Amino acid sequence: MKKVSLLIVDDEAKIRELVKTYLQKEGFQVDEAENGNVAMEKFRVGQYDAIILDLMMPDMDGLELCREIRKISDVPVVMLTARGEEIDRVLGLELGADDYVVKPFSPRELVARVKAILRRVRKGDSAPNGQVFFEGGGMIINDETRRVTVVGELINLTPKEYDLLSCLARHPGRVFTREQLLKQVWGYDFYGEARTVDTHITRLREKISRVNGDQQYVSTVWGMGYKFEVKS
Repeated sequence: MKKVSLLIVDDEAKIRELVKTYLQKEGFQVDEAENGNVAMEKFRVGQYDAIILDLMMPDMDGLELCREIRKISDVPVVMLTARGEEIDRVLGLELGADDYVVKPFSPRELVARVKAILRRVRKGDSAPNGQVFFEGGGMIINDETRRVTVVGELINLTPKEYDLLSCLARHPGRVFTREQLLKQVWGYDFYGEARTVDTHITRLREKISRVNGDQQYVSTVWGMGYKFEVKS
């Protein structure tokens, strides 16, 4: 059975070695990169199941690297951030990072976060005939496979984009405020700004509209938030 392959990107060798040691103990195959440029070169030729990415690095920082990765891949990204970098942390999530861990961090917590994301991704890859919980308006959402198709075409969503759509679609017509979506999708301990939700909604709509521009699915309720609806 092929080992899960991870890429650690951090300019501090001690942190890379610490994280690598804990991940290898859990059976992961781990590669390293000391900066964003090296990481991008490795990512283009390698096959990684997730990336652990430091936010603050010289040359190409974590934000820029995350932006470049998202242009070509939906691979899960976990960001490492220092305390007091909330604005940059929010930007990282807006650019498509799936989770973050604040430095100084517990290596066990980081491993647990990585495992949680990989479980969600593997669940979708290993269950082709899973449970469909929504079907209508040309969209099918399969919660066991975590796959979304629109008019028969698979929509490639990041883990957080899928979680956001799933949360809304489970309650058609219900209006969720941005704060409620932050708590439901990102977790109670996420103190980011509401614009993170707006950015993910925009990206989600863009991906869907490329396939089916006739249905919006996720509607804005001005002054309140968002809701899921299918127009007949």
